Amino acid sequence: MTEHVSNDSINFDHFNHLYKEIDFNGEKVGIVHIYSEYPDYKFEIEPKEGFTCVDDVARAIVMISKYLKEHDTNKEALRKMKLLTKFVLQMQHENGYFNNFIWNDLSINTSYKTSVAELNWWSLRALWSLESAYPLVRSDKKLAIRIEKASDKLLANIKRDLPKTDLKTDLKETIEVPTWLPQKYASDQSALLILGLIKNYERTNNNDIKLLIDKLAKGIILMQKGDADNYPFGAFLSWQNLWHAWGNSQSYALLKAGQLLNDQFLIDSALKEIENFYPYLLKNGFAESFWIKINEDNSYYEVKRNQYPQIAYGLRPMIWATAEAYKYTNNKKYLNLAIDLESWLYGNNDAEEVMYDSATGICFDGIINKGEINRNSGAESTIESMLILLKMKKVRE
Repeated sequence: MTEHVSNDSINFDHFNHLYKEIDFNGEKVGIVHIYSEYPDYKFEIEPKEGFTCVDDVARAIVMISKYLKEHDTNKEALRKMKLLTKFVLQMQHENGYFNNFIWNDLSINTSYKTSVAELNWWSLRALWSLESAYPLVRSDKKLAIRIEKASDKLLANIKRDLPKTDLKTDLKETIEVPTWLPQKYASDQSALLILGLIKNYERTNNNDIKLLIDKLAKGIILMQKGDADNYPFGAFLSWQNLWHAWGNSQSYALLKAGQLLNDQFLIDSALKEIENFYPYLLKNGFAESFWIKINEDNSYYEVKRNQYPQIAYGLRPMIWATAEAYKYTNNKKYLNLAIDLESWLYGNNDAEEVMYDSATGICFDGIINKGEINRNSGAESTIESMLILLKMKKVRE
């Protein structure tokens, strides 16, 4: 993976710097270092977590799977993806969920809150990555069987632990929210789960998976607030009465689910957010998060906002959704919107600085205040920026 493309610029150098191969429990695996610090981009360890994690390795698998769809003869990329997949497989706990982090001594962090094997981001991202890798590695029969077994074990847990029939709503800070999603209210995690389930359905053709996608999508729909004329303009809340930019992939997931299920309502809901909320952010400034409540007249109002940090992981879900809207409709307004959102990487941002350097492949970790950048470049920012670039290169073709 040594591709360099000028202007539309995909440079794997920094990713390759973060990537390493280690002997882990008697097997050669690939990992990605989480933290890489300015100015020399040496690696750092988070003292409560570790030095690599399923979250970022899974991101890398998805990213390479996207790359391999356009470059299926790149044997080095395929080799790396297989080794990264083996790391994720090794992180599955005997309970069926996944631990997230490993320590410098290569022991698994099983106790810290962001690494416990449970129904949470890292287990859901593991599902998405394993199912994304499967079509590309299935000729390796041993690895394919390992993926099938791991995925089936995880899905048995998810089906067991998500509510089956009690599809009720709660009021959280005056906002009506569904109660049958991961973490009860997490529409952000539901979107990630849908992406993994869609890949699983493509492999298994299991109708139960379609029913689960439909149930999750209906929960996400309830988290959409406002409309074209009323704040927050069709935004999908992330959890309870909170919206945050990072990982908020609901519109992309609903577009994919709507096409799979032939459900125009899901597609139209996604387009409502894309057409109204995303331009609102472009015009009025991005945010890291905000919280809302509802007035007596059923209008919504903001009670708190965090402007920063603004990160690539906050832009990528919006860009993917907008690019998918363009792919689905062939309406160039969505392509233009995706290009406007992507321009955040190239200086159209609060810092008025380029965030992605095509000469090095470095994407800075974020804007931490107006005019102030965190110039570290860890795995999340690096891979999320590449996910943006790969998507935008494809959509322009």
